Amino acid sequence: MTNSQVGFRGVRSSKFRHVYGEPAKREKCYDNINITKNAHDSQFCAVNPKFVALVTEVAGGGAFIVIPIESTGRLDFNASRVTGHTGPVLDIKWNPFNDNVIASCSDDCTIKLWHIPDGGLSMHLTEWLVELQGHKRRVAYIEWHPCAENILFSAGFDHLVIIWDIEKGETVNVIDCHPDVIYSMSLNRDGSLLTTTCKDKKLRVIEPRSGIVKSEGVCHAGSKASKVTFLGSSGRLLTTGFSRHSDRQYSIWDQNDLSKPLTIDTIDSSSGVVFPFFDCDSNIVFLAGKGDGNIRYYEVTDEPPYIHFLSQFLSGSPQRGLGIMPKRGLNIHICEIFRFYKLHAIKGICEPISMIVPRKSDQFHEDLYPDTAAPKPALSAQEWIKGLNANPILMSMKMGGNITTYKPRVYNNNKPGTTPIVASQNNKMKLAFLSTETIPDYRPKDLIEEKIKKTTTNQTTKFQQLQQRFGHVEVNNDIPLIKEINSMGDTITTEHDLKVAYNQQSEELRKVKKQLANSERRVKELEELVKKLQKK
Repeated sequence: MTNSQVGFRGVRSSKFRHVYGEPAKREKCYDNINITKNAHDSQFCAVNPKFVALVTEVAGGGAFIVIPIESTGRLDFNASRVTGHTGPVLDIKWNPFNDNVIASCSDDCTIKLWHIPDGGLSMHLTEWLVELQGHKRRVAYIEWHPCAENILFSAGFDHLVIIWDIEKGETVNVIDCHPDVIYSMSLNRDGSLLTTTCKDKKLRVIEPRSGIVKSEGVCHAGSKASKVTFLGSSGRLLTTGFSRHSDRQYSIWDQNDLSKPLTIDTIDSSSGVVFPFFDCDSNIVFLAGKGDGNIRYYEVTDEPPYIHFLSQFLSGSPQRGLGIMPKRGLNIHICEIFRFYKLHAIKGICEPISMIVPRKSDQFHEDLYPDTAAPKPALSAQEWIKGLNANPILMSMKMGGNITTYKPRVYNNNKPGTTPIVASQNNKMKLAFLSTETIPDYRPKDLIEEKIKKTTTNQTTKFQQLQQRFGHVEVNNDIPLIKEINSMGDTITTEHDLKVAYNQQSEELRKVKKQLANSERRVKELEELVKKLQKK
C-alpha cells in the first residue's frame, strides 16, 4: 500500500452532505420593493411565519415595510409602511414569542416596538407600543432574549450594550466594557451569556446581568468588521472577519478561553463582510457575504477540527441582506431545513431560498427535525433578572410547519374571576380606531336639527327616570349592585356607570353638533360655488 493510499480517508459521511439551495420562482418572490441603500452592516430583513419585514429607502426619517408572508408578487408602490422613526432604521427583529410584535432601532437613538395586526397594515403606522430611550448615539443592533419574555438587548454607537425590560420600559443593565464601536452580538442557547465583537479587534464573552467580562481575546487582525455567533450549547463560538492581508476568515473559539482559536481557516479574498447563521437543530452554520451571490455551509461537530465544509449555493445576483425563517415556519414535506429571504443588491426583490435535504419520501423525517424551540417563553422577565436560567421550551415539528406564536395575556387583578384580555387584541382595536376616518354628513339642515332635538329630549327624559329610580339606593363601590336592563339594552350597575353613560351621550351630542357645523360650512361652500358658476 502506497503512502498516498494510507493518507486517503475517503469521503466524510454526513446526512447533510447533499444539501442544496433552491431559489423561489419569480411569482413567489416579493417584487417592486425600494430596499434601503444604507451601508450599515445589518440584514435589513426580519421574517416569521406570519410576516416579512424589510427596511426601505425613504427621503426623510426611517421606515420599513411589513408584508404578510403569503402576499407574494409585485408590491404596490404606495403600500403602507411603519414610519415612526425620525432617522434611518438600522435593524429590525421580530419578537420570538409574539408574531405580531416587532422591534426596530434607528439613527434617532431610539428603539421602538410596533404591533402589526393580522393581515398586515391598512395605512401608514406611526403609533408605537413602546419607545426605549437610553442610547446617546444611534442604535446599531438589537437582539431578543431566546428564552425570557420581554427582554431585549441593544448595542449602540455610544459603545454601550443596554438590556431592556420592555414590559416596564425600563433598563435592566448597561454594559460599558467596550472602548470602541460594537460590530455584532450574540446570545447562547439559554441566554445566560452574551458575546460581542468590537472595533478594537477583541472578542468578549460577558455575563449580561452583572456586566462582568468572563473572557476576552484578539479576534481577527483585519480592520474591517467581524461577526460572531454562539454554536448552540456546545460552549464554542464562531467568528468571521478579515486577516491582516484582507483575506476573509472564520475561526472557532472556546468560550472559556479566547487566548487563541481552536480552528482558523481562510474563506476567500473578497471584500464583503461575512455573516454567520447557525442552525442549532442540524448543527449547520451558513456563511453569507454582503455583496456576494453565494452562501457557503458547514457542518459543526464536537471533535477537531470542529467544522467541515459541505457545499455552497451559487447565484449571480449579489445580496444586500438576508432574513431567516424560524424553524417552526419551514415546510417539512419537502425536507426544508433552513430558509433565507435574500434582499437583492441591484433589483428591488426579496427572494426566498430554501435549503433542502434531498429525500425520496415526503414523510416526516425525525433525524432531520429534532424538537425545536417553541414560541413560548421559558422564563418571565423578572425571573431572568433575578438570576434564573432555562433552556428553550421545545416542540415537535411532526404536526407540520407554520406554527404561530401564543398570545400574551393580561389579567385584571382588581376583579378576580374576570375574563382575561388578550393584549394584542387591545392594540389591534386601538389601531383600528385610529385608522377610522370622519365621514361628513350631507343631510339637509332641517332634518339634522330635528334629529338633535329628539336625541336631546330622549336623553334628558331617560336620565331623569334613572335618577328617580336609583336616587334612593345607597351605592357601595366595593359591591356593585346589579340592576335591571333598561329599554336601551344597557346594564346600569352603579352611580359611576350612570355618569359614564351620561358622558358618552354628551360626547355623541358634541359629535353631532360638529357634523352639523361641517354641513353648514359645506352648504356655504356649495352656495358660493353656485354663485360663481352663475356669474360665468
